[in-house]
Amino acid sequence: MKNISKILIAFISILAVSCNADDVDNRPILESVSAPEMTLPATGEIFVLTEENADDEADLFTWTAAEYSHDVVVSYTLMMDAKDGDFANAQTLATTSNISQASISVKTLNQAAIELGAVPGTAKSFDVKVKCSVSGGVPMETEEIININITAYSGLVNYPFTDWYLVGDATVAGWDNNKANQPLFRSGTNPKLYKYTGYFKVGSFKVISTLGSWIPMYGMGAGGSLAYRGTDADADPANFSIATAGYYTFTMDTQTLTYTLIPYDASAATTYSVIGYIGSSRTGTEAGWGDDTDMVQSTFDPHIWTLTISLFDGKGKFRANNAWDVNWGGDTAFSGYTAHGAGGGDIPVAKSKYKVYFNDLDGSYLMLPNQQ
Repeated sequence: MKNISKILIAFISILAVSCNADDVDNRPILESVSAPEMTLPATGEIFVLTEENADDEADLFTWTAAEYSHDVVVSYTLMMDAKDGDFANAQTLATTSNISQASISVKTLNQAAIELGAVPGTAKSFDVKVKCSVSGGVPMETEEIININITAYSGLVNYPFTDWYLVGDATVAGWDNNKANQPLFRSGTNPKLYKYTGYFKVGSFKVISTLGSWIPMYGMGAGGSLAYRGTDADADPANFSIATAGYYTFTMDTQTLTYTLIPYDASAATTYSVIGYIGSSRTGTEAGWGDDTDMVQSTFDPHIWTLTISLFDGKGKFRANNAWDVNWGGDTAFSGYTAHGAGGGDIPVAKSKYKVYFNDLDGSYLMLPNQQ
C-alpha cells in the first residue's frame, strides 16, 4: 500500500539579493506524492545466519523510490524491529542518499537481531520497513512492512581479557560488589597491567573481577605486593587504605603481583561539561565523524565518563565540548592508557554493544563488548 500525503514545505532559496513578500508568496510548493515500498526480500524470507559467513551479504534489500512533486535529494533509512513492534526503538540496517537499495551483511543483520532480543540458535520474526526524508521536510514512512524470520548466532566479540573493579567505602560503589563498580583501566599493550587515576574518599578498598562475587579478589599484601583470594576458603586479604580524601593513582600487575598507590595532583585539571564519543564506528560510515554521542559524567568523580552504545566496525575517539581542540584517542582495541595504547590515533572497534568508560585526567579508556 502506498502512503499518499500532502506536505507543504517551502523550498529554501539561496538569493543573491534580498527577497520581498511577493518572493515568499511565489515560492514553489513541495508535495510528497508517494512513500517508498519494500520490494526485496519477499515477506516471509528465512535467514539462518552463521558466524563463518559474517562478512558475506545476507541479502540485497530494495525498495521503490519515493516520489515528490519536485526533484529533491531523498535520504532513506532501512529499519528493523521485532514483529509487531512500533519502530520506536528500531535498529537501523542502512542509510542511503537517493539510492533505493542496500546490501546488508550477515554481521549487520545478526547484530540487529540480537539487539532486538533474538536468542542465538532460535528463530525469531522481525518487521522491516523504510522511511525517507528531504532537507527541511517531514519524514515519510511506508505503510508497507515486510516480515522476515532470522536465526541468529551469538555475535559475541572475542574478548580474552580479565577486568577488575573497585569495591570499598573509599569508592563510588561502597562495599556493594554489584553497584556500578568502577573498573580499572587495562593496558592496551600488556593485559596484566591495570591503572586507575581518580577520586577516593577516606576509607579503604579492594578489587574484584566478577561483579556480584567476592572471588576472585586482590587486597593488600606485604611490601607492596598483592594478596590474592581465589576461593571462599582463602583468607580475606587486607584492604588498601585511603587516609585522606583526594585523587590517587592505583596500579597493579597481576603477573608480578605488585601494586602502587600514590597521590595525584588534579588541582590544575580541567573539569569538562561535555565529553562525547565520535567516529565511524558510531554509524558504520565516515558520516559518524560528523557529531558526537554525549557520555554521562560521574557525580562521584567529574573526570570519569560512561556510555552504553551499540557500535559498528570502525574507529573512534573521545573529544570535549563537541570540538576538536581537545580530543583523545588510542591505537589499541578495547582499552589503553597513557604510553600503553592511549594516544593520538583512532581506536579500532569491532561491531558489538559496549559499556564504555573514559577518564579525561589521563585519556584512559575501557570498552567492554558483548553487553546485553
